[in-house]
Amino acid sequence: MLNRYPYSVGHLLISPRGHVADVLELDNDGYICLMNSVRAAVRAVRQAFDPHGINVGVNLGSAAGAGVPGHVHIHVVPRWNGDTNFMPVIGQTQIISTSLDEAWDRISTVLDTEGNQTQ
Repeated sequence: MLNRYPYSVGHLLISPRGHVADVLELDNDGYICLMNSVRAAVRAVRQAFDPHGINVGVNLGSAAGAGVPGHVHIHVVPRWNGDTNFMPVIGQTQIISTSLDEAWDRISTVLDTEGNQTQ
């Protein structure tokens, strides 16, 4: 799913379908499925946006910055050289040049082409 408040264009969240709060609550099949989904998301983001790099991360618990309590998710965040500027630090504002709809269209086209689910 797309992050409603993305750090950059194409910022995705990967989450298991079941309601689990921590990666330790996933059985082996659920964990493998989650990690395969992360791999597919990284591939799709690379093809859709051609970033210079990608951050992949998990925040477990509110103290670690988890914004959806009780539901584990993995961030896939495209990054570009020089993409950090004063706007998020001083202005508490981010400039995103692509709408969420357009970002999803680009990502889902890649996923559809590879035969992955896009629900």
